[in-house]
Amino acid sequence: MTGTLTAGRIAALLGLLVAGAVTGAAGWLVVDLWFPGGLLLALLALFGVFLAGRLVTGGGIGVGAAAAGWFLTYVMLSLPRPEGDFLLGSSGKGLYAYLLGGVVVAVICATMKGAPHRPDSAARSRG
Repeated sequence: MTGTLTAGRIAALLGLLVAGAVTGAAGWLVVDLWFPGGLLLALLALFGVFLAGRLVTGGGIGVGAAAAGWFLTYVMLSLPRPEGDFLLGSSGKGLYAYLLGGVVVAVICATMKGAPHRPDSAARSRG
């Protein structure tokens, strides 16, 4: 799915944006609930969404769409409400680790190389 933007590619990118947002909100909840294990679970979920974005789109743009959804959710949940409190309480270190870990996972998924492809002629030359 590399190349120009088609309707299917735009739909896939919007779906990845929503999937990243949902995963970000779920990760925010899990990080403070079970701190060391919840952080690992949230980062594994992010890795799955980012890797799926790379596989679906065939490049880093899918990772970028999912990461944008995740980061927008992270920012929206961390902003204080007009009443002066936060939507979700945070202990601090877990959510900073979630932010840093999510960025690292996104960069890893965006820059990873795919499996090397052999030419079709090499596979047929034995037969």
